[in-house]
Amino acid sequence: MARNSEKAQSMLFRFREAQAADLGIIDAGRTRRPRSITEQDSIPACEKWRGQVLKEISRKVSRIQDPALSDYQIRDLNDEINKLMREKHMWEVQIRNLGGPNYMRSGGKVYDEAGREIPGGGRGYKYFGRARELPGVKELFEAAARAKQDDEKPLETRDDLRKQVDAAYYGYAPDEEDEKLLAYEAARERQAFENLAKAAAGLEPPPGWEPLPEWELPTMEEVAQELIDRRRRRLLDQL
Repeated sequence: MARNSEKAQSMLFRFREAQAADLGIIDAGRTRRPRSITEQDSIPACEKWRGQVLKEISRKVSRIQDPALSDYQIRDLNDEINKLMREKHMWEVQIRNLGGPNYMRSGGKVYDEAGREIPGGGRGYKYFGRARELPGVKELFEAAARAKQDDEKPLETRDDLRKQVDAAYYGYAPDEEDEKLLAYEAARERQAFENLAKAAAGLEPPPGWEPLPEWELPTMEEVAQELIDRRRRRLLDQL
């Protein structure tokens, strides 16, 4: 009778432990994971323990969304998630040192059981789920959001730009049509063309180059007559 009672209690204890682990209340798998991560020399074993840590993170992130939790429970869960995040990073470092895949290259992204990315999966202390709404923490996030909005100045609109532009911007300044200035600009243009002609006088075109043909542009009367002829031919084709 005593042995049957002990067996029943042992089975009940394992069932409750597994149920609590699934809910994220306790960490049943941590006692079985090695504490000395740097002494592990097997990549498959490190992959296994890293996967177990990821499952625990996913369960606890889902658990921290429960509205029935108190602020103290939320803080404890958030601390546990951050500890698991650090442990995950250590397993990834050990896997990389052993010659395995570099999981840190992807930015340390963590996904929950539904495949959604868990925000705050990077390095440093992070707040997850309802922990972002805790007294004191919520005010910090709101202050950071206000500071970010103050730093980001809005772009100038078209109306603001139009207010800063006057007639001088479009070339209607009082001294824009000065005769001396126009004469000076014309002289500089002629000098520039002469210099360009002198520089190109002794040069020969590259091999394979041909001069452009001389095109004779039609007059307006010829263009009008061509359009009339095209319209006449189109009507004859329709008939």
